[in-house]
Amino acid sequence: MQMNKPVSSSLTPDLAENEQGEATEIETLLVARNPRGMALARQALQPGYLARAATLLHQPGRTVLIGTGFPVAGTFETDGPVGAIAIYRMLQQLGVQPVLVCGDPLLSVLNGHFQVEAFPLGIDGQHRAAQLLALYQPAAVLCIERPGQAVDGRYYNMRHEDISAKVADLDALMRLATCPTVGIGDGGNEIGMGKIIDTIRALDIRPAVTSCSELIVADVSNWAAYGLAYHWSLQSGVDLFGCCDALPSLQFLSSHGSVDGVTRQNTLTEDGLSPDIGAQLCQQIYQLYQQHRFAPA
Repeated sequence: MQMNKPVSSSLTPDLAENEQGEATEIETLLVARNPRGMALARQALQPGYLARAATLLHQPGRTVLIGTGFPVAGTFETDGPVGAIAIYRMLQQLGVQPVLVCGDPLLSVLNGHFQVEAFPLGIDGQHRAAQLLALYQPAAVLCIERPGQAVDGRYYNMRHEDISAKVADLDALMRLATCPTVGIGDGGNEIGMGKIIDTIRALDIRPAVTSCSELIVADVSNWAAYGLAYHWSLQSGVDLFGCCDALPSLQFLSSHGSVDGVTRQNTLTEDGLSPDIGAQLCQQIYQLYQQHRFAPA
């Protein structure tokens, strides 16, 4: 897997028949373990959502805002930021200007390493969202593994615990955006899951009601980056899978106090899973990319 220089070739929303088959296969692979019902969630989505989301986000010369950060045990969890970093780096390679949007303590960890905008606790979320949208006039807004408001306007984690006092209203960024929006989640309580609210009500979760233009579901939200890497690499002609190595990001975040969202321990894991599990999935998707890349015309 190699890294390459930025490119500016535009993506086409139309996929060839064999690529459509592979695209659906990747969407299936991302929910194959199905620990929290995302295989059911996938069935509620029109196939091809990964490719459509990739197209929406690939806007060379434009800005894409990336919201992330899920509070756990007084700090932040590894799922979300790892995927956000991978997506950030891939978009840079594609000539897009990514900007991470989050609050502390994650904000202080990422600041100085990435372009970051603060979305802190205790502010008017509507006002801050309007500020950022006016400042950047983004081509798209993406939220990955970010708590989404439930129907009562509050925020809940996978244990049904009310975490509203620890979550800023980043939902406002999606609600106020006039550009396309993309959500990535793995449980049903994340921003964007409102797109399939009728389906996720069947899950053991306090479902999020904030919707999005395109929703990507995965067993671990970080893993959605692998599916985006497939589409961006294949359609741009640039191998972007080198941006998807989770271990260095896990090590970086762990050294600054991250925890696993399931175990609540400071370990190099994603939702209780070894990074080797994600790496194996990434390799499967990379092999599909290689097969299609070198397939006879």
